[in-house]
Amino acid sequence: MPLSKAEIVADFTALFDEAPRWVVRAPGRVNLIGEHTDYNDGFVLPMAIDRAVWIALRPRDDNTVRVRSQDFAEWQEFLLPPQKSSSSSTGWVEYLKGVAWSLGEAGFQLRGWEGVLRGDVPVGAGLSSSAALELATARAFAAVSDWPWKPSLMARLAQRAENQWVGVNCGIMDQLISAAGRAGHALLLDCRSLHYDLVPLPPQTAVAVLDTATRRDLVNSAYNKRRAECATAASFLGVPTLRDVTDEHLANQAQGMESALLLRARHVISENRRTLSAAEAMRRGDAALLGRLFYESHCSLRDDFQVSCPALDTMVECALEHEACLGARMTGAGFGGCAIALVRQAGAESFLEQVAARYRQRTGLTPAVYLCHAADGAALV
Repeated sequence: MPLSKAEIVADFTALFDEAPRWVVRAPGRVNLIGEHTDYNDGFVLPMAIDRAVWIALRPRDDNTVRVRSQDFAEWQEFLLPPQKSSSSSTGWVEYLKGVAWSLGEAGFQLRGWEGVLRGDVPVGAGLSSSAALELATARAFAAVSDWPWKPSLMARLAQRAENQWVGVNCGIMDQLISAAGRAGHALLLDCRSLHYDLVPLPPQTAVAVLDTATRRDLVNSAYNKRRAECATAASFLGVPTLRDVTDEHLANQAQGMESALLLRARHVISENRRTLSAAEAMRRGDAALLGRLFYESHCSLRDDFQVSCPALDTMVECALEHEACLGARMTGAGFGGCAIALVRQAGAESFLEQVAARYRQRTGLTPAVYLCHAADGAALV
């Protein structure tokens, strides 16, 4: 079961002998489709989920931020404005410090606070635990420092924190969906303009998260390499980003292009097209088409973008073998983490049981499989 407000309030009360002044929550996300398109100014279709990072807090009279992570069973504190550690630490407190730095650089006046932090977004699973932590931190600062909450701006500043403080060259999708998600809906997001539309989930379906029990570290993985390859491909093709390339453009200009760069470009172009088609299918309630687009996306990520792995491929295969499954794909940056599946609601529980058993039998790994529901974005609760 997802964490509740009562649990984080109880954690705070046990540590501080009083109830918190504020409780904030920011969700993780699953990306239904549109993978590795966000930093190419393309289209994505994420939804916020009912797994989140929670912070219960109270104000301080100084410029100290002091927080206990229940998940890591440790206290951390820092002064405002924060100073970058001389080490290359990427521990959980660096995300808080990075958000404080980014907010301060943007001119926000920040006040010290103390509290307790807890989450149930699996770390490293491709469900954006880092973005949830960043937006929960930003929401905490907004509460204690008493300035208005602007989701798109906060997403931008949280992205800057992850790019420039933590060192992950991520796009805007994860932060924006955590900031601006809406229950019952996904968001079709144009990552260039930041314009987004709410898109309803198909009736009588559910989204299953299929955690392979494998992990990857984005800072040290091939993520940054893939991003650099996309930038190089765009430069070769004479455009600002791969968002600006059509199939015809690629066919006419690809002569002499390195094979790896051609594959990366082909994925981004086709994935943008699939994402727009998926949003239209959802508006029409066409779950069957949405499911087919899921699997086409997985094949492209596996073969053209080359960010899948044996565990993810096996999980997708196990999902597709169940009659309730309409489609499945890896989600997140890749190299491990989670797959997702679109399933008929009526067969969802049987689906979870069978997929877990077959995956365990084929890999020897014990997966975490569960249904998730579209949730609201970062908020005071």
